[in-house]
Amino acid sequence: MNIETSPREMVKAAETTGTVAGYMPGFGNDFETEALPGALPQGQNSPQKCNYGLYAEQLSGTPFTAPRGQNERTWCYRIRPSVKHTGRFTRIDLPYFRSAPHIVEDVISLGQYRWDPVPHAEERLTFLTGMRTMTTAGDVNTQVGMAAHIYLITESMEDEYFYSADSELLVVPQEGRLRFYTELGIIDLEPKEIAILPRGMVFRVELVDGPARGFVCENYGAKFDLPNRGPIGANCLANPRDFKTPVAAFEDREVPSRVVVKWCGQFHATEIPHSPLDVVAWHGNYAACKYDLRTFSPVGAILFDHPDPSIFTVLTAPSGVEGTANIDFVLFRERWMVAEHSFRPPWYHKNIMSELMGNIYGIYDAKPEGFVPGGMSLHNMMLPHGPDRDAFEGASNAELGPEKLDNTMSFMFETRFPQHLTEFAATEAPLQETYIDCWDGLEKKFDGTPGIK
Repeated sequence: MNIETSPREMVKAAETTGTVAGYMPGFGNDFETEALPGALPQGQNSPQKCNYGLYAEQLSGTPFTAPRGQNERTWCYRIRPSVKHTGRFTRIDLPYFRSAPHIVEDVISLGQYRWDPVPHAEERLTFLTGMRTMTTAGDVNTQVGMAAHIYLITESMEDEYFYSADSELLVVPQEGRLRFYTELGIIDLEPKEIAILPRGMVFRVELVDGPARGFVCENYGAKFDLPNRGPIGANCLANPRDFKTPVAAFEDREVPSRVVVKWCGQFHATEIPHSPLDVVAWHGNYAACKYDLRTFSPVGAILFDHPDPSIFTVLTAPSGVEGTANIDFVLFRERWMVAEHSFRPPWYHKNIMSELMGNIYGIYDAKPEGFVPGGMSLHNMMLPHGPDRDAFEGASNAELGPEKLDNTMSFMFETRFPQHLTEFAATEAPLQETYIDCWDGLEKKFDGTPGIK
C-alpha cells in the first residue's frame, strides 16, 4: 500500500486506545476514559462542580502514603456517590463460600489429593450461590493467604451486585463464557482467558452461554503483580500490553437492586432502588482487567535440565518476604521441549509452597491419566509429589528429539501457607480416593551396581 504525504505531514493512527475494541492495553497503567464527552475533568481530580451533575469519588486500593510506584487509586465520576449504594445490611448465608481460617474437625488436609470435575448442578446457581470453596489458607482478618474456589453457574445475576472487601478475585474460566459488568466497564471472558477483579469493586456476572464452570483464586493479601523477570530480561512470560482494561460504561437504571458485600468472611446484603454501576467517567490505575492466556510466552531450557517451575509464573502476589509469594499464579501451556539427555517432565520434589492445580483443557505431561479438564489436585506444603509411573517410564525411555507439547493448559495457585480442605472438598466434591495409588507402581531400580538402569 502506498501512502502519499507531504514532506511535513505525518500519518496518524485512527485508534489511540489499543487494537481491541472496548479495552485499553497495559498492566498497572494510569488510564482515563469517559462514556459521555466532557464527563472527565481535566487538570484536577475534584472540581467544585462536575459536568453532568456527577459526583467525584476516589476508590483507593492502597493506603494514601504507599510508595509512588505502588500507590493505586482511581477517581470515579458517578451519578450517585457510593454511600447511596448501601443501606441497612442484613446478614445472609452462602454456605459453600468459605474464608480462612476455616479448619473443619475430622477433615485431614495432610495428603496428596485429586478431584474429578465438580459436575454441573440442576439447581439455579449464580456466580455467588454457585461458588464452591475447595481450600482456604491464612487469615482473611489479617489479610494474608487465599482461598481456592470452583464456580458453577446456570443463570445470570439479575439486579444483584457483589463486591468483596476481603479480597481481590482472579477468575479462571474452564467452560462457558461470562460477562462481568463492573463499575468501571464491561469484561467479556471465555476459557483460556483470566480476569482480575480488585478488592472493593462492584460487579455483576451474566451468563453468555451456559452452563459455566471455572476456578477462582481469592487473594486476601497484596494485589497481584507481574513477576520480576530477573535474567530473563524485559520480555516474554506475560507481557503488560496483553492485559486489557475496559473503557468506561455505566447504567442509569431506577430498579430495585441488591448489593451483597463480603466482609471479614461474612456476607451481608443491602437493598437499594437503583443500579450501583453508575460511573460515567474515570481515571486511575486501580481497575479490573483481563488477560488472554494464549499470549503467555513460555521460556525454558534450550540445552539440558529442567528449570524451576517459577519460569511459568504469570502473576505473583507478594508476601513481604522477598522471593516468597503470598500467591503465585503459574501456567503450563503448549510449548516445545528440547532439552538433551534430561528428564523433561516436572521432577519429584517437596516444596515449602502449597500447590493447588487445575486443568483448563488437554493432558498434563506429569499426569497423563486422571487429571482431566475441570479437575483439580492439591499437594500441600512439604508433601512429596511428582510424575506417576507411566509418565516417569515414558520420559525416562523416550527418544529425545524436539517435542511439541500440544493441547495442554493447566495452572497452579501456589501459596506459602498450608491449604486446608473445606468440608465440601472432603465430602461432596468428586475426590479420587485412589489418587495416591498412582505412585504404587514406581519400582526400586537400585541394585548396587554402576551404570544407568
